[in-house]
Amino acid sequence: MQRILSSWFIQGMVKATSDMWLKGWDERNGGNISLRIDAEDIEPWRDELVKAPRVVELSQPARDLAGCWFLVTGSGKFFRNVQFDPADSLALLQITEDGMAYHIHWGLVNGGLPTSELASHLQSHAVRKAVSGGLDRVIMHCHATNLIALSYVLPLDVPTFTRKLWEGSTECLVVFPDGIGIVPWMVPGTDGIGSATAEQMRAHSLVLWPHHGIFGTGPTLDEAFGLIDTAEKASEILVKVYAMGGMKQTITTAELIALGERFGVTPLASALKD
Repeated sequence: MQRILSSWFIQGMVKATSDMWLKGWDERNGGNISLRIDAEDIEPWRDELVKAPRVVELSQPARDLAGCWFLVTGSGKFFRNVQFDPADSLALLQITEDGMAYHIHWGLVNGGLPTSELASHLQSHAVRKAVSGGLDRVIMHCHATNLIALSYVLPLDVPTFTRKLWEGSTECLVVFPDGIGIVPWMVPGTDGIGSATAEQMRAHSLVLWPHHGIFGTGPTLDEAFGLIDTAEKASEILVKVYAMGGMKQTITTAELIALGERFGVTPLASALKD
């Protein structure tokens, strides 16, 4: 067995993909994850990387990520199977120094390519790396059931959707005070939806793809998972509330403001308007 399989980043990806599948967020080959890794974390495993890595051109330059390493899920790979054969389902890649391509240094041993949403991931990584001062390292996409359901019945504007999620569960405002960004429905796997998502990620750590799924970011796999999990739990509560006839009482604006003050966060101002 390769020693690299015991590395924190591969073990972390195995746990994240397994947890997401068990949640019902990643049916078949749905969903994808990318994790930015420091070069120092790769060094202990250098002898297990392929000697002549495959080179794949990017559909658009990623100059802001030149030289960066990423562990990503593979295109067409099932999250439920990552735990059984990580070397088949994952890819360890490095962006070239000119930002025009990437080298696959490990993984995808039975062929294939990284996720078809790689362009979207890299665009969002570049934005989140800049706005977080390098702290955010994970982009996580999945088909969270109740968030998708709400995208069919709630107005698709940032203040309204954010406010309803905050009202759905008290901890939501604390976990994502920056609210949830929203892009219009677009064909997935394109540079266009990647650009639109990255633009929303300048201001939001969560971005909804209506009728499709959710993108989340964070410093770690656990943080990104927990962010989506919190929003999805609130969405589940809201789905049940609407099925029971709708809200008869809720968290008020004054209470949301007090909540933000108590936990030292600044809520998205547009979502606090009555």
